[in-house]
Amino acid sequence: MTHPDPVIELSGAALSLAGNAGPVEILHGIDLTVARGETLGLIGPSGSGKSSLLMLMGGLERASAGTVRVLGQDLTGLSEDALARVRRDHMGVVFQSFHLIPTMTALENVATPLELAGHADAFERAAEELAQVGLAQRADHYPSQMSGGEQQRVALARAAAPRPEILLADEPTGNLDEANGGAIMDMLFGLRDRHGATLVMVTHAPDLAARCDRVVPLRDGRIALQDTPA
Repeated sequence: MTHPDPVIELSGAALSLAGNAGPVEILHGIDLTVARGETLGLIGPSGSGKSSLLMLMGGLERASAGTVRVLGQDLTGLSEDALARVRRDHMGVVFQSFHLIPTMTALENVATPLELAGHADAFERAAEELAQVGLAQRADHYPSQMSGGEQQRVALARAAAPRPEILLADEPTGNLDEANGGAIMDMLFGLRDRHGATLVMVTHAPDLAARCDRVVPLRDGRIALQDTPA
């Protein structure tokens, strides 16, 4: 498969983390390219390395071998500050467990990354994104006053507000019931369509994986099969 405009490129990428009995090998020699605008699903059993691979792509974990290139830049040699700037300027990340700031309202949670990036219209853009996920009337509510589905919608709005080139989602529907999970799934693909972002997601949900352009199965820290269309 050719990739005319690669956004993410991993070559021989490996991840080893320290454990009580010595290093633990998490990922082994991953070769993977994601094209601009593509939707990629990472699937596999628990412990197969899906989330760790996503963390490598986002610079949240550092490869112990090989290279990870994002938008042409090799992440492996960057400082933590430089990695944070890459995420701030180019990525939106959605986690299973929301990671909202409990002392901030929904509007403030969404506006914070925009303020950090120096956008003068941070609160206007935050309000717009909350409206896009159906939460215009909940902007002044705190996370503790919102349901799990509403909190995940705030997290989606926060990830989308900076108009990222890359959206990374780790089990975005994992903590939600079927109805809320379906709504979040529709919103996630809607964000991709609105902003033209490349979307990479980890999921156990077959219906979510089936909506991706491509599915990559992992097992024991390796790509299990040649990646094929969903």
